[in-house]
This record gives sequence, structure tokens and C-alpha cells, in this order.
Amino acid sequence: MTVRTVLSSPNKEVIIGFDQPFCVIGEKINPTGRKKLAAEMKEHNYSTVEKDALAQVAAGAHVLDVNAGVPLADEPKILADCVQLVQSLTDVPLSIDSSIIDALEAGLSVYQGKPLVNSVTGEDESLERVLPLIKKYGAAVVAISNDETGISTDPNVRFEVAKKIVERAQDHGIPKEDVVVDPLVMPIGAMNDAGRQVFTLLRRLREELQVNTTCGASNVGFGIPNRQLMTGHFLAMAASNGLTSAIMGATHKEQMDAIRAANVLNGFDPDCGEWLRANRPAAPEGEGGESGGGRRRRSGRRRARG
Repeated sequence: MTVRTVLSSPNKEVIIGFDQPFCVIGEKINPTGRKKLAAEMKEHNYSTVEKDALAQVAAGAHVLDVNAGVPLADEPKILADCVQLVQSLTDVPLSIDSSIIDALEAGLSVYQGKPLVNSVTGEDESLERVLPLIKKYGAAVVAISNDETGISTDPNVRFEVAKKIVERAQDHGIPKEDVVVDPLVMPIGAMNDAGRQVFTLLRRLREELQVNTTCGASNVGFGIPNRQLMTGHFLAMAASNGLTSAIMGATHKEQMDAIRAANVLNGFDPDCGEWLRANRPAAPEGEGGESGGGRRRRSGRRRARG
């Protein structure tokens, strides 16, 4: 079974798939809960956006989520500005993130390549507004597993919502591989079986609906101590249950280490190459670099004296 969601920029292609390494979607370009960034964006100052984009790619993000949801601001213009800026800085594909249809279209209209759109829900109004846009621009879309009734605590209900979105997308001419389902991760501190619910749903989404998946991974550790460690363990377990991508903290070591380990253990890191590059210790003093060169120079002086 091979289901591949292909995203692209002008110079790079990223594939989300069951037979691919886990896809890291950097979450940081988002003003929610970041007063400084929100204030900057409102003034069309994108210096922090620039820094965040470069830092996430350097940390290993394969895709960057770009959100410009600043209250009482011109979100369509800000989102379009940020999409163009980030595409000028890096060649990774983008996830264009907004709940406002005009902002999504503004971002899509300037995007170069095939982006991911975050997101559409199972609500009929959302489906009829977002899906035609996805078809028009040839994008892929994140499908959030909730509808008019809200977020169900029953994984079977969330599965049916996801199935509805996939079928409605196909009615609009959008192939199943371009729908990436978000099973919705709830905070484990508030719902004790939140992890089990998601793992159960991920297995069904992979085996029965045969779609790729993503989630807002940091939600799982909201409100509890050592949040990044909890999120990392969740990501590794979710990857073993079928999760193929996540909107996550690419600059958080605990999360990236968990993804690298999951790739090794799931057979997506041949010869542990990526793991070794990230974790091989530095050469001890005297075994390379300047120290080794110093020994060679001393040896040369001894030969000169002889």
C-alpha cells in the first residue's frame, strides 16, 4: 500500500507517505500566543518570521507552516507577504495556515509550487468554501476530524468525519492522496486516554481509509511539566501507529530526537545515517583538526633537526 502526498516548492519536492521518513512540519511561524510576533506582523515587520524560518529549516524541518492570524489586522496581505518572504529564504514547501478564506486565497495566489493548506473541517460550510479553492490551485489539504457537532471523544465518530471529508474532496476532483487527515490530539493532562484514542484512530486511517495523517503534536503535552519530552514520546509512538507527518517544534531537540529514533526503528533511516549525523560525538582533542595538525608540524621539525 503506497499513498503519497507530494508537496513542492520551485526547487524541492517533499513526499508524505507510508513508505517515507516522517515529515516534520515546522510550527513556529504562528502569532498565536506570541505577542511580540503578532505586533510585528501587524506592522508588516517580518524580521522574526525570517529568523524562525531559517532556524526551523536548519533544525531539520521539511515543510514550514505559515500562519498570520493576527486579530484586527489585514490577514490576507500579511499571509501573502509571509509566504513570499519565506519562499525567498528557503526552498522547503509550505503549509498555508488560516481559517479565513480570503487569506487562504491570498496565500495560494502567490505561492510557487504545490502547498499544503491548513485546513478544512467536516462542517458543510467549511467543505464548500475550502475544497473548491484546493481544486483551483492544485494544493493538498489538512482535514480536521471535527464537524458541526464539535470534537467527539469517540474515535469512531472522528473516523466517520474524516471519511466524509475525503469523500467530499473526491467529489470536487481532489484525489485521496491530497487529503492529509488530522485525527485531533487532545491534551493528555485533561483527557487520560487521549493518546490511546489517537493511536486507535491513526491505525484505522492508515489501514481502512488509506490516507496520510498529521497533527498539532504539541497539544498533547499542554499544561503538564516537561512538555517537550512528553511530545517527543507521543510523536515516536504515533509514528509507529501510522502518523506520517506532524506540525511540531522543529527547534525542540526532544521532538526531533524522537522523530529520528522513530525513523530508525521504522526502517526509514538506512544504516542509521541521519541518526549518526545528529548524534555522533565530536572527535576528542588530539584526534583531528588543529591538534592533529600540530603533531604533524612537530614531526616535521624533528625531521629538520635530524
